[in-house]
Amino acid sequence: MKSFASDNYAGVLPEVMDALHAANTAHARSYGADDITARVNSLFKEVFNANTSVYFVFNGTGANVLSISSATQSYNAILCSDTSHIYCDESSAPETFTGCRFFAIAADANGKLTPDAIKERLIRKGDVHYAQTAMVSITQSTEYGTIYTAAEIKAIADVAHDFGLYLHVDGSRFFNAAASLQCNLRDISCDAGVDILSLGGTKAGMMYGEAVVVFNNELNKHIAYKHKQVMQLASKTRFIAAQFEAMLKDELWRKVGTHANAMAQQLHMALSGHPEVKFTRPVQANAVFAEIPRHWYEPLQEHFPFYVWKDSTHEVRLMCSWDTRADDITRFSEAILRVKG
Repeated sequence: MKSFASDNYAGVLPEVMDALHAANTAHARSYGADDITARVNSLFKEVFNANTSVYFVFNGTGANVLSISSATQSYNAILCSDTSHIYCDESSAPETFTGCRFFAIAADANGKLTPDAIKERLIRKGDVHYAQTAMVSITQSTEYGTIYTAAEIKAIADVAHDFGLYLHVDGSRFFNAAASLQCNLRDISCDAGVDILSLGGTKAGMMYGEAVVVFNNELNKHIAYKHKQVMQLASKTRFIAAQFEAMLKDELWRKVGTHANAMAQQLHMALSGHPEVKFTRPVQANAVFAEIPRHWYEPLQEHFPFYVWKDSTHEVRLMCSWDTRADDITRFSEAILRVKG
């Protein structure tokens, strides 16, 4: 069975599985002191053309918690979108582990934060009665599958830095965003003023694991200790690092991201033939958001699971993955025709 529920549902890329197998042939030093991790750290510097520091973690929540905690104290506040994963979908983990207050700013129609919206929320600096803002966090691609351009990120970074704040990017689908923009990873990260990046691997086809990529050297002061404190330091780090090596070498990430994005465009085109379907967001990465008739839910989900995003308006989210194929979309379209009778 294929699913349009989440790219987390997909299996592991063959190239990643091969990399895991190759890393499993001998003993190696633990906690990131192995040769594979050292090699991949150098690869990150090459890919981003920057003096990066990389911290491999188990999952996306861990990556975000580590990123945020590296730049904050417990009396600080984080500005983020009201649709962001750190605010809506990570339970209370970010607040619990960082002690920070999260202020949700209303996103625009495409799920993005704007410089003006951020400026409006930058209030009461120096007021001991108010949680002091230390960081802005944006999601790339957004929770609605839309994409910040390099210029949009730079504009947000400029505002953040003018006010003495750090800019964090939650990049669980960062590869999809870069593939859509047809740019290099550095173009929408360090070159655009990002201080720290949670770089996702699992949704792109890794078995597990993410990376926290530090561009601002100020954040290296405490992050190694935080890495251990938030329980994200893997003893067998090489198995996360090896997967990223497979993703970064020869830009495998671009190949799989481009494919997933293309499948979303194909799905959008297929659904466009049904007048009952109303698209709610532009299709820019690997997600399609649309309102569909309520009575379609159950019969379609029997064969193609998907998430109901907003039940009151019948808005659903359909995600494509590295292993989505054209015939999956054809069969989904045929299922819609059967439902319609």
